[in-house]
This record gives sequence, structure tokens and C-alpha cells, in this order.
Amino acid sequence: MKALVAAGYQPLDRIALTDRPKPAAGPGQVVVRVEAAALNPLDLALITGALKDVYPVQHPLVIGMDAAGTVDEVGPDVTGYAPGDRVLAFTGQTGSVAEYTVATPGPRLAHRPAGLDAERAAALPESGMTAVCLLRAAGLAPGQTVLVIGATGGIGLYAVQLATALGARVIATAGGQDAEYIRELGAAHTVDYRTADVVAAALELVPGGVDLVVDLINNGEGLVGSARAARPGGRLVSPLFGPQTLDRDVTPVYIGSFVPEPGDLDDLAARAADGRLRVEIGARYPFADAARAVADFAGTHIRGKVVITVP
Repeated sequence: MKALVAAGYQPLDRIALTDRPKPAAGPGQVVVRVEAAALNPLDLALITGALKDVYPVQHPLVIGMDAAGTVDEVGPDVTGYAPGDRVLAFTGQTGSVAEYTVATPGPRLAHRPAGLDAERAAALPESGMTAVCLLRAAGLAPGQTVLVIGATGGIGLYAVQLATALGARVIATAGGQDAEYIRELGAAHTVDYRTADVVAAALELVPGGVDLVVDLINNGEGLVGSARAARPGGRLVSPLFGPQTLDRDVTPVYIGSFVPEPGDLDDLAARAADGRLRVEIGARYPFADAARAVADFAGTHIRGKVVITVP
């Protein structure tokens, strides 16, 4: 089979479509014939080795972790799935930008409902489940206020919608061209991060500070600044890494590796299928241009997800 491969830790322009053995389904696994795959920022770090001390990988690395397609083979001890079933999956840190990939039944594999095409399905797993886990870990409740920093990225677009669906009042960062779209997703207010001080603007809207800051952009000491937008006793949640104290009465919550609960991916798929959750695909590439998709993803701000279709 063909797959997008990094032979070792290397620059992004050295990855290529390469012949690899078709995977087989081991115990508790299914093989998925991929119809579409999506890219995530972590893919870039895995290719270059930027996070190799935290997320080491084995080489050759088949790039990608989000996939949608049909079950091709079912391994021993698998129940609930059969060849031909339409599915979406988070495959772990490797494997989805390929003609076939392996997935494990459980919270990271779900049946794809009618009305959800493969491209939108592929754009859901990593970003959608991360958004769910961030809001759950932070304990967001109806009636609370939340500032989403990085609202136009893959995770941010889902965080805005899911927080709104929970009954929260959302303030979201968005450049001028994206502000109207983000408000359509449910944000009560937008802040143009290019022209305004995001924290100051949030405090103008909520003088006492928001209940929760969801920061999808900053890491390390940069989160200390973001925490200034939270009220005393509030929380800051991030999928990145940061200090254990934020120099004020704000609790940091980090989820470096998201742990979905059973049904999370099924719920996201159902919401996307019936229109309760909008899936934004910012760019589409054919499989033959998969390497270029990675390069463009790294070098350009794209609203939503980058999806690669696989014949």
C-alpha cells in the first residue's frame, strides 16, 4: 500500500508517499480502508522530532492520526464491527495518511452515521475529542463565561460550539475575516487578536474575569499572561504544557494526552451528522499531494481542518 512516511526525524519537506506493507488486524484491532485523513499540529512535531522527549516514535513513521473509511478486516476478539462498516477513528500517533490503517475498538473508534461524509468524519476525532476532554476537565457548567484563545483552529472551532451547547457564554479570538463565522458558531463576542490585547478586551467584557480560559495557542510561561483574564478562583485549561502555578488564584488544568470516555466520538459524529456541530474543512488535498498538504498546513493559517482524500 501507499502511505505518507517520514523515514526519521527530519524536515517536513523530506516526507514522501512510499510503499509500505498493508497492516494486518491483530487481536482487538480492525484494519480500516481509509477514505479521508486529517492533519493535526502534533503530526508536525512527530515528523521533526520537536517533542521526541515527550512523544517518541518508531521509524519509518506513517503520518497522521485521524481517519474515516470502511472496515476492511476484523481481528480476533473484536465485537461490534464487521467488514464494510463505515467508521471514523483516532489511530494513535501514527498511521492515517495511508490506504489502510489500524484502529482499536473502544472510545477512539466509532460507527459513522448516515449523513456524515468521510471528509467531515476525518476532521472530527483528535480535535473534537480534545475539545470535549478540555471542557470536561475544566468542569465548565451552564451559565459560566469562557474565553477561547485560538478559536479558529481545529480544536477551537469545536470548543466554541460545545461550550455554547453546554449553555456557557463564549468570548472567542478571531481575526476580522473569521469573526462573523465564529459568532455563527455561538460565540457571544469575538476579539481580534491581531489588533487588540485579548486579556484586556475580555476583562472589558467581563470585568470580574471569566470563569474559564481555554488557551489553545500559548504554552509555558505564556499561559501566565492568559490567566489574567480569569476571575479569582477561575480555571485555565490547555492541551499544551505550562507552569503548575499561575501567579494568582487561578487553577491550571493540562491534558497533554486526552482520554476520551466511551461514547464521546459517537456523540460528536451524531452531532456532525444532524447539523448540531459544524465541521469546518479549511483545505482539501488529494492523496497524491499529501506531502504538500503537510507543508501548507505548517506554513499557512487555515481556519478549521486540513483533510486529505484517499482513493
